[in-house]
Amino acid sequence: MPEPISLILASASPRRRELLQNMGVKFSTASVDIDESIKAHEVALDFVERLAQQKARACAAALPVDPYQAVLSADTIVKHDETVFCKPTDVADAMRIWRQLSDTQHQVVTAVSLLFQGDISTVSVSTDVYFSKISEQQMQAYWLTGEPQDKAGGYAIQGLASAWVKLIHGSYSNVVGLPLFETNQLLRRINLNWL
Repeated sequence: MPEPISLILASASPRRRELLQNMGVKFSTASVDIDESIKAHEVALDFVERLAQQKARACAAALPVDPYQAVLSADTIVKHDETVFCKPTDVADAMRIWRQLSDTQHQVVTAVSLLFQGDISTVSVSTDVYFSKISEQQMQAYWLTGEPQDKAGGYAIQGLASAWVKLIHGSYSNVVGLPLFETNQLLRRINLNWL
């Protein structure tokens, strides 16, 4: 009988943990710290995929070698046209982001990587999100809640900012931070999918 494969989620995000738990997957977590700055002339998709892969590799490198251990990682960005929005650095940065996203459509892109026995597989998912017009007063009030401060694009669709969302096209769980269908497809490759 083959050894059971253990799964490590390389993320400190409570949202990703909750999404994966909701799917019935058994896993443990390990957070990693990597440089998340975008390189000059790096397009959004290359950037988010590079970060997801770097997180998986950094996590695996920090753990004892185990051929029956898989590492799952993800990274999420928000982009409008070709401008990439990561986590806001302060209230001024958050308001700059929200002014550009107000009353328009943007994309939330998540890359998910699975590293197992030296092989890494990565999938990316993009969801269109349409925001209503956001007033300066709403922006200030939202920042003071503390919710936007560690979120790509400075908002949580599953939280208070849901009031700004007119419409989404695509995966809701992707906007939260982990596209579940595509994650399940990755886990299926190593027989860790639930359904």
